Amino acid sequence: MSYHIYSSKLLENAVNEFSKLPGIGKKTALRLVLFLLRQNKDEVQSFGDSIIKLHNEIKYCRSCNNISDTDICKICANPSRDHSTICIVENIRDVLSIENTQQYHGIYHVLGCIISPIDGFGPGDLMLKTLETKIKNEEVKEIILALPTTMEGDTTNFYLYRKFKDSGVKISTLARGVSIGDDLEYADEITLGRSIVNRTLFESSFSS
Repeated sequence: MSYHIYSSKLLENAVNEFSKLPGIGKKTALRLVLFLLRQNKDEVQSFGDSIIKLHNEIKYCRSCNNISDTDICKICANPSRDHSTICIVENIRDVLSIENTQQYHGIYHVLGCIISPIDGFGPGDLMLKTLETKIKNEEVKEIILALPTTMEGDTTNFYLYRKFKDSGVKISTLARGVSIGDDLEYADEITLGRSIVNRTLFESSFSS
């Protein structure tokens, strides 16, 4: 087992905090901390302030649950977007991935999680309240199920299909250009873009 003996408790504490980040081990954390130590004080102050300000001031869109600087995110507030089409995604990273394709011009709804009993998430944990309100009270023509192509993603897709299939709204899903088992954030932009453009009716994905 590898371990480090630090000459400074301050250094050790900083390394421990960085190593809590996903994908960051102790060696990488030490490299990052030493890099920051080599920067001037103003740059480090700016770095720290940006993280604190992010945590204290970030908002979640009251309409779609996307991160935002205001109560309603820029996508939902944009009148040029197609508000009759809603793309349902698991998390905020998926919004960024789809936006990067520049192939989608509707709005989004972020669930916050997918149904995964092993992780402790059930149907009641999905953030659906504002989506249900939109489908009931607004002119929503289509919802696109853009969830991971995993067992958990497919389970959530089927749950949402059953929930909204009698609402009169078209329910579609991404074309299978995205490989089975992939998260959207790892799909290349061209493949993901084609999967959105060539989306199919969800019912045909399991009735064929």
